[in-house]
Amino acid sequence: MRVSLAIMFTSRAISHLPSTSLRASNCAITKVPVFHRKASTMKALVYNGIGKLALEDRPKPSIQKPTDAVIKLNHTTICGTDLHILKGDAPEVQPGTILGHEGVGTIAETGSGISNFKPGDQVLISCISACGSCESCRKGMLSHCNNGGGWVLGHTIDGTQAEFVRIPLADNSLYKIPEGVDPKTLVMLSDIFPTGFECGVLNGKVQPGGTVAIVGAGPIGLAALLTAQFYSPSWVLVIDPDHNRLKVAHQFGAQHFCEPNQAVEYVKKLTDGKGCDTVIEAVGIPATFEQCQDLVGPGGIIANIGVHGVKADFHLEKLWAANIGAFVISTFDSNPDTDVLQPSQPDL
Repeated sequence: MRVSLAIMFTSRAISHLPSTSLRASNCAITKVPVFHRKASTMKALVYNGIGKLALEDRPKPSIQKPTDAVIKLNHTTICGTDLHILKGDAPEVQPGTILGHEGVGTIAETGSGISNFKPGDQVLISCISACGSCESCRKGMLSHCNNGGGWVLGHTIDGTQAEFVRIPLADNSLYKIPEGVDPKTLVMLSDIFPTGFECGVLNGKVQPGGTVAIVGAGPIGLAALLTAQFYSPSWVLVIDPDHNRLKVAHQFGAQHFCEPNQAVEYVKKLTDGKGCDTVIEAVGIPATFEQCQDLVGPGGIIANIGVHGVKADFHLEKLWAANIGAFVISTFDSNPDTDVLQPSQPDL
């Protein structure tokens, strides 16, 4: 139910996006180009250490287990997590790894254990691979799959920023693309929209009439903004130092927006000093995480989406008596299912 609800809402949000290009928020969906070379190789974007990327010729992936499928990529994109990897925030990613965990494509080959797909099927790739039957998957924690799943693409195995990718546990990690749906649009259902919705909106318990602050107006923050509106909060405030991103946030439905140095006083003014019911962290650095703690009100919730590569302090000396209802650190656990998809405002 939770999976269907997430994808139904996020699919609907995508279908109602304003005409403003998502490039204004640094979210670009890329069609994988066709290169001419030996049939056994492909082009791939390879992580070669902190700050080092290269477009390289790599061997095409092949079936390693009966539950694998090999996908020819048609469209892929860049996630903020990829940028964190480049910064060194995910040291477990080894040099030589092909980046990427989002995309749509065509099945080129399937293992003998695959029953739900066949070569030629058009599919959406989930950022989370999952068996669907282990203890963690049965608990709904697909990102902690005990059978070789979780966030593996572009992390512990080669990812989707290539012409081809091997998908483990494919029967439960791929989703057929319905006829009449723009596959380029569905790339956003691999990760960004479900993550913004589940980790930000659902974990943040956005409620009708509630007050919401989103710290960070990049693609993931905008995804949280769009899907938060399905729960009819009284208002959403988006905080970011980039005026172009704030302009897009306003066009996407944010009633209020401001720069970080204005945020605390702005929230005090909007809430008569109480603070927000839900604060969503969508950046992943200590400064924004700490600012969330200054914005949340008594009984409120901080929902963290950002990928943190260094420690960030949680100020219990300030919040121990504030009755913070929940404090959420989460990864995206719901696999996509495409069967259902004023004061101090800057002068923009």
